[in-house]
Amino acid sequence: MTALLMHAFPRFVEGVIAPVVVFYTALMLLGLNGALIAAVVWVYGGIVYRYVRGHPVSGMLLLAAVGVTVRAGLAAATHSAVIYFLQPTLGTLAVSMAFLASVPLGKPLAMKLAKDMAPIPDAFYKHARVHQFFLRISLLWSAVLLVNVGVSLWMLFNESLSMYLWIRTGVVAGLGAIGIALSVWGFKRVVHHINREPVPSGAAA
Repeated sequence: MTALLMHAFPRFVEGVIAPVVVFYTALMLLGLNGALIAAVVWVYGGIVYRYVRGHPVSGMLLLAAVGVTVRAGLAAATHSAVIYFLQPTLGTLAVSMAFLASVPLGKPLAMKLAKDMAPIPDAFYKHARVHQFFLRISLLWSAVLLVNVGVSLWMLFNESLSMYLWIRTGVVAGLGAIGIALSVWGFKRVVHHINREPVPSGAAA
């Protein structure tokens, strides 16, 4: 867990904390349009930095760059920072509904994401206890993201932009940490129970 956290922390700073600092600093010094330009430059600067250093540039990062460009363009056209922050919040709502919808279908989205990210044998995912675990985790992340959306929308329309940037970022980070902690704890319990199950006769053959 320590190694995973050390691996994730720089990416958390780069993807969550630094963009807020860049946007807010530019907003105070340069105004809304300057903050929008700074946000776009930050994302594309990260892509250029990876390319120059020979690091792989993921498709998700390229999609994020396109998304930020569109968001910034719409916000500049409407002269509204609310438009800039509203778009990803609506995207989060859509993801939350996707997690929720996957449960009654019996195809938990959390399992699909785990298969994409972790080299775990398919036989493990076919276990009934594992399937139930991923159904529950899909519900968990649907709830986490839905609370994220509720907090974000309320703060976006009722608080100042500076309050939204800093408090909302902290709340989202806290919710994410709780979701990850519960997911890891539940996964370890599932693995523990499966490892304690008796091996079916003839399996060793």
